[in-house]
Amino acid sequence: MCLLIAMFQIVPRAPLLVAANRDELLDRPASPATVLSDGEPRVIGGRDLVAGGTWLAVNSCGVVAGLTNQPSGSGRDPTKRSRGELPLACAKHPTAAQAAAALTADVDPADYNPCWLLVGDRDALFSVAIGPDSSRTEVDQLGPGLYVLENAPLRAGSRKATFARELVERALAEQPDRGPASAVAALGAVLRDHRPAVPEPRTDAAGRVWPPALTAACVHADGFGTRFSAVITVPAAGLPTMIAADGKPCITPAGDVSALWATDPVPEPFG
Repeated sequence: MCLLIAMFQIVPRAPLLVAANRDELLDRPASPATVLSDGEPRVIGGRDLVAGGTWLAVNSCGVVAGLTNQPSGSGRDPTKRSRGELPLACAKHPTAAQAAAALTADVDPADYNPCWLLVGDRDALFSVAIGPDSSRTEVDQLGPGLYVLENAPLRAGSRKATFARELVERALAEQPDRGPASAVAALGAVLRDHRPAVPEPRTDAAGRVWPPALTAACVHADGFGTRFSAVITVPAAGLPTMIAADGKPCITPAGDVSALWATDPVPEPFG
Protein backbone atom coordinates (compact mmCIF):
# COMPACT_ATOMS: atom_id res chain seq x y z
CA MET A 1 0.00 0.00 0.00
CA CYS A 2 2.51 2.59 -1.17
CA LEU A 3 1.90 6.31 -0.83
CA LEU A 4 2.85 9.24 -3.08
CA ILE A 5 2.09 12.87 -2.20
CA ALA A 6 2.76 15.69 -4.69
CA MET A 7 2.57 19.43 -4.07
CA PHE A 8 2.69 21.09 -7.48
CA GLN A 9 3.20 24.84 -7.93
CA ILE A 10 1.71 25.75 -4.55
CA VAL A 11 4.88 26.24 -2.47
CA PRO A 12 6.95 29.39 -3.14
CA ARG A 13 10.43 28.66 -4.53
CA ALA A 14 9.65 24.94 -4.80
CA PRO A 15 7.42 24.23 -7.81
CA LEU A 16 7.32 20.51 -7.03
CA LEU A 17 7.61 18.50 -3.82
CA VAL A 18 7.07 14.75 -3.77
CA ALA A 19 6.83 12.65 -0.61
CA ALA A 20 6.81 8.87 -0.83
CA ASN A 21 6.58 5.80 1.36
CA ARG A 22 7.40 2.47 -0.24
CA ASP A 23 5.55 -0.44 1.38
CA GLU A 24 6.86 -3.90 0.55
CA LEU A 25 7.59 -7.35 1.92
CA LEU A 26 10.23 -6.95 4.59
CA ASP A 27 12.46 -9.67 3.16
CA ARG A 28 12.52 -8.37 -0.44
CA PRO A 29 16.06 -7.07 -1.01
CA ALA A 30 16.54 -3.47 -2.08
CA SER A 31 19.21 -0.77 -2.12
CA PRO A 32 18.67 2.58 -0.42
CA ALA A 33 18.99 5.80 -2.40
CA THR A 34 21.80 5.39 -4.92
CA VAL A 35 22.85 6.47 -8.41
CA LEU A 36 20.54 4.65 -10.80
CA SER A 37 22.03 6.11 -13.97
CA ASP A 38 25.22 8.09 -14.43
CA GLY A 39 24.22 9.30 -17.87
CA GLU A 40 22.81 12.66 -18.85
CA PRO A 41 20.63 13.33 -16.97
CA ARG A 42 21.91 11.58 -13.84
CA VAL A 43 19.22 9.65 -11.97
CA ILE A 44 19.04 8.80 -8.27
CA GLY A 45 16.58 6.74 -6.26
CA GLY A 46 16.18 3.37 -4.56
CA ARG A 47 16.69 0.10 -6.40
CA ASP A 48 14.71 -3.13 -6.15
CA LEU A 49 17.32 -5.90 -6.18
CA VAL A 50 14.83 -8.55 -7.32
CA ALA A 51 13.64 -7.01 -10.59
CA GLY A 52 16.22 -4.23 -10.92
CA GLY A 53 13.82 -1.31 -11.20
CA THR A 54 12.75 1.43 -8.83
CA TRP A 55 9.62 2.76 -7.16
CA LEU A 56 10.84 6.38 -7.14
CA ALA A 57 13.38 8.19 -9.31
CA VAL A 58 14.49 11.81 -9.74
CA ASN A 59 16.91 13.13 -12.31
CA SER A 60 19.25 16.11 -12.37
CA CYS A 61 16.83 18.05 -14.59
CA GLY A 62 14.16 17.88 -11.89
CA VAL A 63 11.96 15.13 -13.35
CA VAL A 64 10.42 12.96 -10.62
CA ALA A 65 8.61 9.68 -11.30
CA GLY A 66 7.03 7.37 -8.73
CA LEU A 67 4.61 4.48 -8.93
CA THR A 68 2.06 2.55 -6.92
CA ASN A 69 0.77 -0.91 -7.80
CA GLN A 70 -2.77 -1.66 -8.84
CA PRO A 71 -4.03 -4.49 -6.63
CA SER A 72 -5.09 -7.63 -8.45
CA GLY A 73 -7.10 -10.55 -7.13
CA SER A 74 -4.85 -12.94 -9.05
CA GLY A 75 -1.64 -11.28 -7.87
CA ARG A 76 1.40 -10.22 -9.85
CA ASP A 77 1.94 -11.94 -13.21
CA PRO A 78 5.61 -13.06 -13.24
CA THR A 79 5.64 -13.33 -17.05
CA LYS A 80 5.26 -9.58 -17.47
CA ARG A 81 7.93 -6.87 -17.36
CA SER A 82 8.74 -5.16 -14.09
CA ARG A 83 6.74 -2.03 -13.30
CA GLY A 84 9.94 -0.67 -11.78
CA GLU A 85 11.27 -0.09 -15.31
CA LEU A 86 8.76 2.73 -15.79
CA PRO A 87 10.09 5.37 -13.36
CA LEU A 88 13.58 4.67 -14.73
CA ALA A 89 12.31 5.19 -18.28
CA CYS A 90 10.65 8.46 -17.29
CA ALA A 91 13.79 9.76 -15.60
CA LYS A 92 15.78 9.41 -18.82
CA HIS A 93 13.96 12.44 -20.21
CA PRO A 94 14.81 16.10 -19.56
CA THR A 95 11.18 17.09 -18.96
CA ALA A 96 8.08 15.49 -17.50
CA ALA A 97 6.15 16.34 -20.66
CA GLN A 98 8.60 14.35 -22.77
CA ALA A 99 8.47 11.47 -20.31
CA ALA A 100 4.66 11.38 -20.40
CA ALA A 101 4.66 11.52 -24.19
CA ALA A 102 7.10 8.61 -24.35
CA LEU A 103 4.93 6.55 -22.01
CA THR A 104 1.98 7.11 -24.32
CA ALA A 105 3.92 6.33 -27.48
CA ASP A 106 6.16 3.51 -26.35
CA VAL A 107 4.49 1.58 -23.51
CA ASP A 108 2.01 -1.21 -24.17
CA PRO A 109 0.01 -1.70 -20.95
CA ALA A 110 -0.29 -5.41 -21.74
CA ASP A 111 3.46 -5.80 -21.19
CA TYR A 112 3.28 -4.77 -17.52
CA ASN A 113 1.43 -5.61 -14.37
CA PRO A 114 -1.00 -2.72 -13.75
CA CYS A 115 0.14 0.40 -11.90
CA TRP A 116 -0.31 4.12 -11.48
CA LEU A 117 2.39 6.78 -11.69
CA LEU A 118 2.93 10.43 -10.92
CA VAL A 119 5.46 12.10 -13.24
CA GLY A 120 6.35 15.75 -12.77
CA ASP A 121 8.90 18.55 -12.88
CA ARG A 122 8.89 22.32 -12.34
CA ASP A 123 6.51 22.95 -15.20
CA ALA A 124 4.11 20.03 -15.43
CA LEU A 125 2.63 17.13 -13.47
CA PHE A 126 0.97 14.05 -14.95
CA SER A 127 -1.08 11.17 -13.61
CA VAL A 128 -0.47 7.95 -15.53
CA ALA A 129 -2.55 4.75 -15.49
CA ILE A 130 -1.32 1.48 -16.96
CA GLY A 131 -4.21 -0.93 -16.65
CA PRO A 132 -4.91 -4.49 -17.70
CA ASP A 133 -7.96 -3.59 -19.78
CA SER A 134 -6.51 -0.63 -21.67
CA SER A 135 -4.92 -0.70 -25.10
CA ARG A 136 -2.90 2.44 -24.41
CA THR A 137 -1.30 4.29 -21.51
CA GLU A 138 -3.70 6.80 -19.99
CA VAL A 139 -2.07 10.16 -19.22
CA ASP A 140 -3.82 13.08 -17.50
CA GLN A 141 -2.10 16.45 -17.02
CA LEU A 142 -2.77 17.94 -13.59
CA GLY A 143 -3.01 21.56 -12.54
CA PRO A 144 -1.45 23.19 -9.48
CA GLY A 145 -2.50 21.54 -6.24
CA LEU A 146 -2.00 18.83 -3.64
CA TYR A 147 -2.34 15.25 -4.87
CA VAL A 148 -2.28 11.95 -2.97
CA LEU A 149 -1.85 8.62 -4.78
CA GLU A 150 -2.01 5.24 -3.08
CA ASN A 151 -2.88 1.82 -4.48
CA ALA A 152 -6.09 3.21 -5.97
CA PRO A 153 -6.93 5.61 -8.82
CA LEU A 154 -5.86 9.19 -8.13
CA ARG A 155 -9.39 10.62 -8.23
CA ALA A 156 -11.12 7.69 -6.55
CA GLY A 157 -11.19 9.42 -3.18
CA SER A 158 -10.02 6.35 -1.24
CA ARG A 159 -10.17 6.61 2.53
CA LYS A 160 -6.39 6.31 2.84
CA ALA A 161 -5.75 9.04 0.27
CA THR A 162 -8.37 11.33 1.80
CA PHE A 163 -6.98 10.80 5.29
CA ALA A 164 -3.40 11.41 4.12
CA ARG A 165 -4.50 14.63 2.44
CA GLU A 166 -6.10 15.79 5.68
CA LEU A 167 -2.89 14.96 7.54
CA VAL A 168 -0.87 17.06 5.08
CA GLU A 169 -3.22 20.02 5.38
CA ARG A 170 -3.12 19.87 9.19
CA ALA A 171 0.66 19.50 9.24
CA LEU A 172 1.05 22.48 6.91
CA ALA A 173 -1.22 24.59 9.12
CA GLU A 174 1.09 23.91 12.09
CA GLN A 175 4.18 25.20 10.26
CA PRO A 176 5.45 28.77 10.75
CA ASP A 177 5.23 29.64 7.05
CA ARG A 178 4.46 28.21 3.62
CA GLY A 179 8.07 27.98 2.44
CA PRO A 180 9.90 24.87 1.19
CA ALA A 181 11.49 23.96 4.54
CA SER A 182 8.13 24.05 6.29
CA ALA A 183 6.52 21.99 3.53
CA VAL A 184 9.28 19.36 3.78
CA ALA A 185 8.82 19.21 7.57
CA ALA A 186 5.06 18.79 7.17
CA LEU A 187 5.42 16.03 4.58
CA GLY A 188 7.98 14.24 6.72
CA ALA A 189 5.59 14.27 9.68
CA VAL A 190 2.84 12.72 7.56
CA LEU A 191 5.14 9.96 6.28
CA ARG A 192 5.86 9.00 9.90
CA ASP A 193 2.18 8.84 10.93
CA HIS A 194 0.80 5.45 12.05
CA ARG A 195 -2.87 6.29 12.44
CA PRO A 196 -4.99 4.10 10.14
CA ALA A 197 -7.49 5.69 7.80
CA VAL A 198 -9.72 2.64 8.20
CA PRO A 199 -9.84 1.50 11.87
CA GLU A 200 -11.35 -1.92 11.19
CA PRO A 201 -10.13 -4.86 9.04
CA ARG A 202 -11.64 -5.03 5.57
CA THR A 203 -12.24 -7.92 3.18
CA ASP A 204 -11.70 -7.45 -0.54
CA ALA A 205 -13.53 -9.07 -3.44
CA ALA A 206 -11.11 -11.99 -3.43
CA GLY A 207 -11.87 -12.74 0.21
CA ARG A 208 -8.54 -11.48 1.54
CA VAL A 209 -8.60 -9.68 4.90
CA TRP A 210 -6.59 -6.47 5.09
CA PRO A 211 -5.54 -5.18 8.54
CA PRO A 212 -6.12 -1.52 9.47
CA ALA A 213 -2.35 -0.90 9.65
CA LEU A 214 -2.17 -1.00 5.84
CA THR A 215 -4.24 2.18 5.63
CA ALA A 216 -1.73 4.24 7.62
CA ALA A 217 0.93 6.38 5.96
CA CYS A 218 3.67 4.48 7.80
CA VAL A 219 2.79 0.80 7.69
CA HIS A 220 3.70 -1.79 10.32
CA ALA A 221 2.27 -5.21 9.48
CA ASP A 222 3.29 -8.85 9.79
CA GLY A 223 6.12 -9.40 7.30
CA PHE A 224 5.17 -6.25 5.39
CA GLY A 225 5.54 -2.54 5.89
CA THR A 226 7.15 0.73 4.96
CA ARG A 227 10.67 0.00 3.70
CA PHE A 228 11.76 3.38 2.31
CA SER A 229 10.67 6.98 2.75
CA ALA A 230 11.69 10.15 0.93
CA VAL A 231 10.83 13.79 0.36
CA ILE A 232 12.08 15.30 -2.89
CA THR A 233 12.20 19.05 -3.46
CA VAL A 234 12.49 20.43 -7.00
CA PRO A 235 13.47 24.10 -6.64
CA ALA A 236 12.76 26.84 -9.14
CA ALA A 237 16.34 26.47 -10.36
CA GLY A 238 19.18 24.09 -9.63
CA LEU A 239 19.42 20.46 -8.60
CA PRO A 240 16.65 18.69 -6.68
CA THR A 241 17.21 17.59 -3.09
CA MET A 242 16.21 14.24 -1.59
CA ILE A 243 15.85 13.48 2.10
CA ALA A 244 15.49 9.73 2.53
CA ALA A 245 15.19 7.03 5.19
CA ASP A 246 16.10 3.45 4.35
CA GLY A 247 13.40 1.92 6.52
CA LYS A 248 10.33 2.92 8.49
CA PRO A 249 10.59 6.72 8.79
CA CYS A 250 9.21 6.64 12.34
CA ILE A 251 12.30 4.79 13.59
CA THR A 252 14.88 5.27 10.81
CA PRO A 253 16.80 8.55 10.72
CA ALA A 254 16.36 10.44 7.46
CA GLY A 255 19.33 12.04 5.77
CA ASP A 256 20.02 14.32 2.84
CA VAL A 257 21.29 12.13 0.00
CA SER A 258 21.68 14.98 -2.49
CA ALA A 259 25.46 14.40 -2.53
CA LEU A 260 24.64 11.57 -4.95
CA TRP A 261 24.49 14.18 -7.69
CA ALA A 262 28.27 14.48 -7.39
CA THR A 263 29.44 11.04 -6.25
CA ASP A 264 30.49 8.04 -8.30
CA PRO A 265 27.70 5.49 -8.86
CA VAL A 266 27.68 2.37 -6.71
CA PRO A 267 27.95 -0.81 -8.84
CA GLU A 268 24.70 -2.76 -8.83
CA PRO A 269 23.88 -6.28 -10.05
CA PHE A 270 21.14 -4.86 -12.27
CA GLY A 271 21.31 -2.02 -14.78
